[in-house]
Amino acid sequence: MFVLALVVIAVAVVFGLRSYHLNTYTIPSASMLPGLEVGDRIEIDPDAYQDSTPQHGDVIVFDGAGSFMPYESETTLKRFQDTALGILGITHQDDAVVKRIIGVEGDTVECCDDAGRLLVNGEPLEEPYLAEPDRPASSSPFTVEVPEDRVFLLGDNRYDSVDSRALLGAPGGGMIQMDKIYGPVETIR
Repeated sequence: MFVLALVVIAVAVVFGLRSYHLNTYTIPSASMLPGLEVGDRIEIDPDAYQDSTPQHGDVIVFDGAGSFMPYESETTLKRFQDTALGILGITHQDDAVVKRIIGVEGDTVECCDDAGRLLVNGEPLEEPYLAEPDRPASSSPFTVEVPEDRVFLLGDNRYDSVDSRALLGAPGGGMIQMDKIYGPVETIR
């Protein structure tokens, strides 16, 4: 009887931890101000893109390992710990990044028109969410075509954001593969 009670308590603890930690992230930087502030806790919908595709303007959480964050070597103990926690579904995702989708596959994104606005497929993009709406939407000019199965991402606080612009010359051109998207932000706490 004692063993059964212990198993029930262990299962309850695991599911409690999963429900609290799974799909919940804390904003670590000012790159998404003013909409997301440092310390905000956000929740995502990991199933949102199973039957639909990411859209312009979606704020998403994605795996930034190898692109927005360089790969780091891990000790055997760290890999074992991550694997064990992954089995339980409570692995902390250190490489999670949050940004806004500006371009989807097939789009041409360009900076900037005479008014300082981004152009998506030649049309000016209205961005009421920008941290500094009176400044140009980007400090550096660029023109990119978003390849198949990728998205082009920018932070809302453009003058304090490492995003697709910073990686234009890197493999992948700073654009994230669709399968690296964890999901769109659904709730801010």
